[in-house]
Amino acid sequence: MELSGHISLSRQLVLKRELEVIANNLANMNTNAFRGERLAFAKYVKETGNGDQITFVQGVATVRDLTEGQKVNTHNDLDVAIAGEGYFEVESEGVPLYTRDGAFRLNQDSELITRHGYRVLDTGGAPIRIPSTEGAVSINSDGTVSTVDGPLGKLRVVRFENEQALAKLPGGLYDADGMKAEEAEDYVIQQGVIETSNVVGIAEMARMIDATKNYRSAHTMAKEENERQKKAIQVLGSRMMF
Repeated sequence: MELSGHISLSRQLVLKRELEVIANNLANMNTNAFRGERLAFAKYVKETGNGDQITFVQGVATVRDLTEGQKVNTHNDLDVAIAGEGYFEVESEGVPLYTRDGAFRLNQDSELITRHGYRVLDTGGAPIRIPSTEGAVSINSDGTVSTVDGPLGKLRVVRFENEQALAKLPGGLYDADGMKAEEAEDYVIQQGVIETSNVVGIAEMARMIDATKNYRSAHTMAKEENERQKKAIQVLGSRMMF
């Protein structure tokens, strides 16, 4: 395949990956605290045999949009949102994981858990228990969970030096992937509120339309190049017969 064909193929591969990222963003428009993603591109320059240079396109990484989603009032005392930096620390089979989805509830042991069943941890690394006999639950701006009988624990909110390096897991969870979790400071906990996805549907649809048009254009270019090569081979072959 000639260089023009390679260039067209590289563009199609990148655009296909971009369409997958956009489709995932759209699928998570209604997922609590979901962070939209973008594909980061890079140029790959290659020298030809005659000293010229050609440029290929590569999708090198998926970059997470760290902008906060909008806050929606739910009036549920166990729903909380983080305004500012940080992630809630939760537990999965003894392994700490992290999320910004504060749609919490209680399990059968009166422990505060996420909507997927992971126990929410306090600043001491222990689950937070809220006995049903203690009445209304109050969660202060610093994350302290209390009832009429007094404090029950404080939500552990942590930050990371490089949020982009967090490994994304299903269910709105992240793995620290070896990074050290530090105590967050620049945040406020809001009770009775949920953070929504930061994906803007109209913007994502516009990106999808552009990417689709560009993909079709690259496909047409590759098809035309293939036809050109076939014709060239046919002409050369017919000349060699005489």
